[in-house]
Amino acid sequence: MTRADGVTAGAGTALVIGATGTTGSRTVALLAAAGHAVRAASRRGTPVAGAEPVRFDWYDPGTHAAALDGVDRTYVIPPVGDPDPAAVVLPFLHRARAVGVRRAVLLSASSIPKGGPAVGLVHQALPDVFDEWAVLRPSWFMQNFTGGHEHARSIRADGLIVTATGRGRVAFVDAEDIAAVAVRALTDVHAPNTDLVLTGPEALSHDDIAAVVSEVTGRPVVHRPIGYDEMRTRLAGLMPEKFAAMLAGMERAISEGAEDRVTDSVRRITGRPAGSFRAVAERELP
Repeated sequence: MTRADGVTAGAGTALVIGATGTTGSRTVALLAAAGHAVRAASRRGTPVAGAEPVRFDWYDPGTHAAALDGVDRTYVIPPVGDPDPAAVVLPFLHRARAVGVRRAVLLSASSIPKGGPAVGLVHQALPDVFDEWAVLRPSWFMQNFTGGHEHARSIRADGLIVTATGRGRVAFVDAEDIAAVAVRALTDVHAPNTDLVLTGPEALSHDDIAAVVSEVTGRPVVHRPIGYDEMRTRLAGLMPEKFAAMLAGMERAISEGAEDRVTDSVRRITGRPAGSFRAVAERELP
């Protein structure tokens, strides 16, 4: 049955991979609240309200069959930090299609084009595997400054945001908006069958972000710009060197204007405007 808003009521079970993560947890919550059957997949099979938990490990194919059993759509969050996610994600997607999954929504990033590095290769292959699909390409998350990200920890500990972005601007996006788009892409009668660049309503520099955080929290926060080489070295202490170089390169691209754009994708897909960074800061910062 189709509701007046174009959403398929009573759709089959949706598998959300990465169900305890920033966008996955929010996607599970929205699906469950709308009455959809949800299977929440995570490495530990952590219980998630309103969903059936299941243990899932990208690198353990023995966990994949139970996750896919009875599923007809899936939200795919590739393994974080893997410079070659296609090696594990593509075999899984082919297996999913073979057992009856008909729609896949892939989380990628605005900075990674179709056919580009890492998840860009999964993006390129997705339409060849599924007739119903979408690729979400969000800008950088607003929650990087409010949750467990290195920026958020640095803000709390030192009142600093350290980047290689210079004065470059980013239209940061609220994870709540990413999840809202994911739910529509999973449940609308017609899948988007395209990639969607998701942004917030305005492009902000990290100096702008620091100013908003300072105003909202009442504690001084400043942005300290550094160069690409220094950022790559900093990140290499936290993750594989190849992935660190890729992330540092993305920040350098921001300094050159690569993310200075605003799209209407959130409004177009959800019917409501994208949330502002100030609203997220007021909601989520102590």
